[in-house]
Amino acid sequence: MGRHSSMPDEYGTATSAPRPRPRGRSVAIATALVLVVAAGTALAVRSDLIGLGDFCDDTVHLDVVASPDVAPALRAAADRAREQNITSDGDCLDVAVTGRESSQVADALRTTKGRPDYQVWVPDSDLWVQRVERTGKATRLTTAGNVAASPIGVGMVPSAAKAFGWPEKTYSWTQLTGAAMDDDKLRLGAADPARSSTGLLALSKLAGAAKRSADGDTRAAAMAKVLSQRTSDSDGQLMDTVARDDSGTEQGNPRRNQAVILSEQAAFAHNAGAGAGNPLDLFYPKDGSPQLNYPFSLVDADALATDESRAAVRFMTLLGAPDGRSILEKHGFRTDGGASPDAVAEQAGARAPQPYAEPTSQPPSEEEIEETLGMWTITVQSARISTVVDASASMANPVPGRGESRMEVTKASMLAALATFTSEDEIGLWEFSTLLDGNRDYKKLVPTERLGDREGSGTQRSRLTAAFTSLQPVPGGATGLYDTTLAAYKEATSSYKSGKFNAVVVVTDGVNEDPGSVSRSSLVSQLQDLADPEHPVPLIAIAVGPDTDKDEIEQIAEATGGSGHQVSDPADIQQVILKAIVQAGAASG
Repeated sequence: MGRHSSMPDEYGTATSAPRPRPRGRSVAIATALVLVVAAGTALAVRSDLIGLGDFCDDTVHLDVVASPDVAPALRAAADRAREQNITSDGDCLDVAVTGRESSQVADALRTTKGRPDYQVWVPDSDLWVQRVERTGKATRLTTAGNVAASPIGVGMVPSAAKAFGWPEKTYSWTQLTGAAMDDDKLRLGAADPARSSTGLLALSKLAGAAKRSADGDTRAAAMAKVLSQRTSDSDGQLMDTVARDDSGTEQGNPRRNQAVILSEQAAFAHNAGAGAGNPLDLFYPKDGSPQLNYPFSLVDADALATDESRAAVRFMTLLGAPDGRSILEKHGFRTDGGASPDAVAEQAGARAPQPYAEPTSQPPSEEEIEETLGMWTITVQSARISTVVDASASMANPVPGRGESRMEVTKASMLAALATFTSEDEIGLWEFSTLLDGNRDYKKLVPTERLGDREGSGTQRSRLTAAFTSLQPVPGGATGLYDTTLAAYKEATSSYKSGKFNAVVVVTDGVNEDPGSVSRSSLVSQLQDLADPEHPVPLIAIAVGPDTDKDEIEQIAEATGGSGHQVSDPADIQQVILKAIVQAGAASG
């Protein structure tokens, strides 16, 4: 084979070929890099530290699966590496890049047994890596660092942007989305936050900003509702909804969007294809833009052959070298240590004084992501949920470090969860304790009905709020868990409503203490008989405090296709409910 060389001038200033180094030293360095990657440490390596021979001894093949937006750039870098005989430890690199939606890859890595047929995954955000890692038995991922970045903003067709005072006028996230809520003429589209990092990061930013205002949870849910009405399954499909020109036909087409939430790179690619026809003008919200970060992750690193691991490290160093950064920038991405973002931003539709050069906002926490996804799930698909709360005497016990009882903290957390539901959702409330209602261990306080329904001077939401607030531990009451759970589940399955997310949420601080109740084995068997995969009603069981049995609630909940959770602090109930709704919604979808 011919001599190797750096990438040509077309993709940036060419670097001179490094002088040959002893092969033994190059192997030692490459091995060290593999060990660093295996430890999950980010890499910042000069490409000339790995020795390259004058000729290829052999070829080492590497399969890379990447987000569809970054795949063309990685493919271009792989092609140049192949054409120029760039080597890894003497063997020529042969890298094949396949574009695949990050959400689809994450779902496969979480659920599919066996080793995937690729060695490297580059999703558009580490949100997907975290989602895989939260699944205990999922394929192991080892992230070596990020290869690119792209901030998220709001792109508008020229006529809409002009009406909003672009580029001189700047807006916050809530102001931009609020405009779509207040003006039916501005159609704002977004990609599904359950499938799109762009949609999820933007919605998390919106929700966080909205919650800092009065009636924050309600406003956040309202914003999500507006976005849900014009949601596309993927970022690529979203771009197909943009009005093609400023003609009356296109602007008046209800299927066309005048504004979309998108990454800077997506706007860059759109404008490159649109030319002078109908480019997008890009708003960068003044309260900060979240960003996509494209983590370079080894898939099941322990199972990779040594030459595959070394080739993966080598390919990543090429992407971080000047020529690799130039390729990424020419495809609309920002890079660490690369050129000023001005050229990329300008092609994407940015102009000063839009704050495109400002630092991006801090990424949302895992808790914020779960809350956002939970809110989205119950916003897009209205919920029908029966909540069942333990009112036994032990709920009067204090929560360590809070100065409040378990019941008081539980009520506050349940009320916070209630605030995230919309008027279309149906929520009900039961309480339970031994011999609470005659021979029954349970009492139905509020039937499961639509929160917006009015009866007399109040709504279902106000009745529930009053009922939650009035909950009190029953003096001398014990935990009648089994009979209550069975009764609540029977009612929920018999009153199942299609088109809604149906579920039962049971909150308890103890194990079953009713000796005359159904046995655990009988309860599990009856729940399994009642559960219907065609009409799923997952049971979400939450055990609070040290007196609970995690194995017990997991066994009971899993009999219905639901999930059991144990928390030490009742204040965590809201987050657990939202997280469980996301998991159950994904499973039923």
